[in-house]
Amino acid sequence: MTHASTILPSPPAQPSDRRGTPAEQLVQAFVDRGFSHFTGVPCSLLKGVFRVLEEDGAAPGRDLSYLPAPREDSALGVASGLAAAGARPVVLMQNSGLGYSLNVLTSLNLIYDLHVPLIVSWRGHDGDDAVEHDVIGRELTSLLDVFGLRHTVFVPEQPYASVDRCLAKAEDGRYTPVLLVKEGI
Repeated sequence: MTHASTILPSPPAQPSDRRGTPAEQLVQAFVDRGFSHFTGVPCSLLKGVFRVLEEDGAAPGRDLSYLPAPREDSALGVASGLAAAGARPVVLMQNSGLGYSLNVLTSLNLIYDLHVPLIVSWRGHDGDDAVEHDVIGRELTSLLDVFGLRHTVFVPEQPYASVDRCLAKAEDGRYTPVLLVKEGI
């Protein structure tokens, strides 16, 4: 079961005068690339994104759906089912929730080529966060590398380019791309 075509379609033309907050642009960048379903567990660094999803996901005629999840591994399970059914989902989570998701990633997504993009907040990346984020923050990129999860750091001034760089790492659906968000958006 290969879903190579589910990750990276041809990028649309990008006007140079993008408007809106980085969170709005981040969501729109995924929507413009054909992603329609978003699921995940809120995090303070991603609160702007969740706000956009809650408002736009409920708007009539909007081509996106937001499905809140109680845990990160549940969000990944929902997204995996959507991907297997032909939808184009994106999962949002805090980096500490990645630990909950490793079993789903290794026993479902990675072995059955269900590579859905992950947007992961990078709590503790600079050692200046709550103490419970220190270890995962310090070791996050190493953990992603161990599991072959290809990562890109989100640049708030370049949301569309950040999404494109992230999705390019999927190499046409052969890898799970991860967009790391360091700053609150």
